[in-house]
Amino acid sequence: MNASRHAAPDGGFRQYAGALRTSIVLFAIALVAVATAVTAIAIRVARRVVTPAPRLADTRIVAVDAPAQTVTLARTPDTELPGRYGLFTTGSKSYVKLGQVLSSDATSVTRKLLTHVGAGEQLAPDAAFSGWYFDSPDDLHVPYRSELIGSSVGPCPAWVFPAEVETDVWVVQVHGRGTTRAEALRAVPVFRALGITSLLVSYRNDGEAPRSRAGTYALGATEWRDVDAAIGYARRAGARRVIVMGWSMGGAVALQVELSSPHQELLAGLILESPVVDWRVVLDYQGRMLRLPTPVTNLAIGALGSDWATPVTRAGHAIPFDRLDGVARAGELTHPILILHSDDDGFVPSDASHGLAAARPDLVHLETFSVARHTKLWNYDQDRWTRTITEWLRSQGLTNESAAESS
Repeated sequence: MNASRHAAPDGGFRQYAGALRTSIVLFAIALVAVATAVTAIAIRVARRVVTPAPRLADTRIVAVDAPAQTVTLARTPDTELPGRYGLFTTGSKSYVKLGQVLSSDATSVTRKLLTHVGAGEQLAPDAAFSGWYFDSPDDLHVPYRSELIGSSVGPCPAWVFPAEVETDVWVVQVHGRGTTRAEALRAVPVFRALGITSLLVSYRNDGEAPRSRAGTYALGATEWRDVDAAIGYARRAGARRVIVMGWSMGGAVALQVELSSPHQELLAGLILESPVVDWRVVLDYQGRMLRLPTPVTNLAIGALGSDWATPVTRAGHAIPFDRLDGVARAGELTHPILILHSDDDGFVPSDASHGLAAARPDLVHLETFSVARHTKLWNYDQDRWTRTITEWLRSQGLTNESAAESS
């Protein structure tokens, strides 16, 4: 009896220890599974950031009324905006221009079609709402020429819109991520009216310029070299003062030109439209919009910034986030900067733009909008957008209006 009483606790302990070991093993397996899943998601996010991709549908065409020349779209924060816009789709047409909102309900908006769609034409339901408005240089009905800008990756296509009279002031327009130089066409008339020649450029991996070896975006860290080559082209064509205007990621590219270009004596200023000033702020914001856990976003940013992770992120090289942080490098800026940004941007938050303006009030003028969405400030309030740029250029002595008017 005594022996059996002493054996029971020992057997129970062994059972408890075995159960504990099993629990620890299962817990460890679960941790590994969770860590593996988090890592896999983070890698997918990181790849998405740097991989050029076709334009994604962000709305649906609900109906087209050919007799009334209207289109009804699924309602989104973008499709309900006042103003003129564009719509990418497929079918009888690949792109149509849109006018004002005529009516709306909880799920849809009906807008005026500014591109004629015939009764027999069909548009695919999936569509992408755009701020481009003009999708071809011919839409502007002004003289232009196509050029090839020689860069280290090869010839990069560009459009030149000469001022009406000869001028030494040029603006180099830099489009954003996932778009092409057509994004900047809506700015050409503003500069042309001020006697400024416009050069709309492409850069590596944007679908028009040559691919780099990796074929991925460097978020401005290498793309600026192609823009700098365009500045060199402008110089050879007679430019002596060059403004660089960057849209969205093009703003990050423009800031790298300001900080790194050997053509510093040519640079006269920057205009940044809905710019990326600090990529970490943008990626953190977009992660929250996608409801990604913070560790996933942080891991994705860490992977993109690390050489060891480039084989899995396919970025080619580590993204130098510190070098791309315009606020942290504000003390290195030397030329005046105009920033146009909406506090309701919805894609690239305006926080870093505010931070840059606060850090360099001597150089940076920030014009904030509301309601307008990402890179759609011209579309939402063309008059204010045009007036802001015009007044800033005049204040910097960069217009040639008397010559333009006399012609």
